Amino acid sequence: MKQIVIMLVIAGIAGFGLLNYHFILFDKNLKIVKKTGARYENTFVDARGAKKLELALKPDLVSAGYKDLVEQMGN
Repeated sequence: MKQIVIMLVIAGIAGFGLLNYHFILFDKNLKIVKKTGARYENTFVDARGAKKLELALKPDLVSAGYKDLVEQMGN
């Protein structure tokens, strides 16, 4: 019983930690950007191909620095 509780606590902490970052999949790599707040929206983002322009219009990604990331990558 003690092991189950410990595993649930670890899973909860890991899950909450994932909510604090955007995981953005580009054509050739994966970038991790810190979110401005812990939310479910746009935790895992597919930015391959033409979707890069669509994502530049999402306010939570813009405030996290998505545009700067795309400019640094030269895409």
